[in-house]
Amino acid sequence: SRRRAQSKARTRQEAAPTQAAASVPPTGALGVRPRRGTVRPSAPVAAGRAGQFEFYVRALSCSGAPSSCETLMFFANFALGRDVTSSDYRIVNGFNDSQVFGRAYVIEATGEVGVDYVIELGGGVTEAHLAQNISRWADVINAFVSKFQDGASTS
Repeated sequence: SRRRAQSKARTRQEAAPTQAAASVPPTGALGVRPRRGTVRPSAPVAAGRAGQFEFYVRALSCSGAPSSCETLMFFANFALGRDVTSSDYRIVNGFNDSQVFGRAYVIEATGEVGVDYVIELGGGVTEAHLAQNISRWADVINAFVSKFQDGASTS
């Protein structure tokens, strides 16, 4: 059900700040906030919210001091509250076939589905470009949730 999927939206990662995700001014206004703590020093992450959905941003290919990162990967995982079924794979594949931006996946071991979106920063990026991509990420999450809810209601 839609409400159950929305209320069980959650992610599986802990977060740490990164210069690329935490210091660009538009991120705070768009819901990305750095959080202290780290899974691995090489995998800094910022936590955020797109509407009612929590998500994380992992910074990849980081180097230097202060750290500068070439790639941001936005991702959100959603607990199904049940075992994964073949219908879940069908819905995820349908999303991937129909969307230009974002990639959906199934995490069978934890009974979750998720979606991610990659932003390349190599060579530099403007604040407007980053803001546009963060806005697009909100659209990706909403399209994924809609696709999953529509598919779940017809399976």
